[in-house]
Amino acid sequence: MRIDVISIFPDYMQPLKLSLVGKALERGQLEVHLHDLREHAHDVHRTVDDSPYGGGPGMVMKADVWGDAIDAVIAEGPHDLLAPLLVVPTPTGDVFTQARAQELSEYPWLIFCPSRYEGMDGRVVDFYRRSSDVAGVLELSLGDYVLAGGEAAVLVMVEAAVRLLPGVLGNGESVVDESFADGTEGMLAAPVYTRPPQWRGLDVPEVLLSGDHQRIAQWRRQAGLDLTRTRRPDLID
Repeated sequence: MRIDVISIFPDYMQPLKLSLVGKALERGQLEVHLHDLREHAHDVHRTVDDSPYGGGPGMVMKADVWGDAIDAVIAEGPHDLLAPLLVVPTPTGDVFTQARAQELSEYPWLIFCPSRYEGMDGRVVDFYRRSSDVAGVLELSLGDYVLAGGEAAVLVMVEAAVRLLPGVLGNGESVVDESFADGTEGMLAAPVYTRPPQWRGLDVPEVLLSGDHQRIAQWRRQAGLDLTRTRRPDLID
């Protein structure tokens, strides 16, 4: 998989060198290329934003700068891969879910476009939705809140997608029973425990010590269902 990130703060992506994503980079399962949006500005001040048409607070990131940056990344990218998928983190996008992470993991080339200020000029997304140079545009949101910029969302989405690539996790079965996985029918996962069996007056549930795999599976399913009903009743529906 190849991932390109265009940002005014490319150094924000340094955590991608750590943990599972970092190991995937070392093994050659993943390529990450960082690009400074300001390199595509058109003035000596490297301006990437301007005041919004119609008035209002804040600044809007310029369509011409973003367009030139995206075009350059596509032109410099590998020609042996399918057209890239453009991913735009935005509070107005579709909610990012495990299913979306799975979808991203199946694309060989992703270009992330995190914006700042009041967001990017809406014509950028409109243009690339019509462009044959990309496989599509996904506008995605982490949830019902606003960040200072989209870079943190990129880190979340990349980690969620990359860990699903074959061979990235030491044990591929790890993704089967976790929360929101297909094997759990989208439910939350049951609580997990390890040694010691007793800690500060609290015991590990007896069934987990029984060695009876059928009972354990039944307990985990019921515990996950109970947790989902309590904390995320919307998932039950």
